[in-house]
Amino acid sequence: MKAKDIMTSPVVTVTPDTALDEALALLIEHRISGVLVVEDGKVIGTLGDGDLLHRHELGTDDQGNAQSWWQRLVHPESSPSSFVKAHGVHVRDVMTRDIVHVDEEAPLVTLASLFEKRTIRRLPVLRGGELVGLVTRADMVRALARAGQATAVTPARADDETIRARLVETLSSQPWWESNWANVFVRDGVVTYVGLVQSEAAREAARVAAESIPGVRAIEDCRISRAEYQPML
Repeated sequence: MKAKDIMTSPVVTVTPDTALDEALALLIEHRISGVLVVEDGKVIGTLGDGDLLHRHELGTDDQGNAQSWWQRLVHPESSPSSFVKAHGVHVRDVMTRDIVHVDEEAPLVTLASLFEKRTIRRLPVLRGGELVGLVTRADMVRALARAGQATAVTPARADDETIRARLVETLSSQPWWESNWANVFVRDGVVTYVGLVQSEAAREAARVAAESIPGVRAIEDCRISRAEYQPML
């Protein structure tokens, strides 16, 4: 799947001059945690719940009490930018300007990487430089749920040879699977591992690999640890 397959469209937007209370009303009305800030047709920022944590209305703007005495001595007053963010009445005063966006053809692996590395919660989706949608972490969760439902409709019963072929294909692509030291058999939907296993983490990974194959009814891992293996002399 790609960004265009899971994005939300049309997108709720505000302008930099939108009053903050109007923007908050939009968040509540649409039951969303953030909106994009658009000016002259271009996305220039985002306004999300994280931008609203330190507000004077909540009494959360004064960070002095969290500082040590020497920090208060060195920094006796809040910075001007912090004051603006805590007391500003327009979106431009509070919004985050560091924007990361993706093309509508971006694969989900790219989105996941950006969400994780940039610690962001929403990504504007562009088509030819124009805003066409928005992808959030919640959209990723919904995509995962749909993928799981699609897998669930696969027939629960499958031929043993088909199960083994699919499992071996999955295992062979993983660096932790050592085909020279282990083998796998399938009978009546029961997967059996035999041989040696390098670690308990590798054992768990093999279990998950088998559980992901439609038709697997049970898993028996009879492998012994390579650390415990004592070859016969």
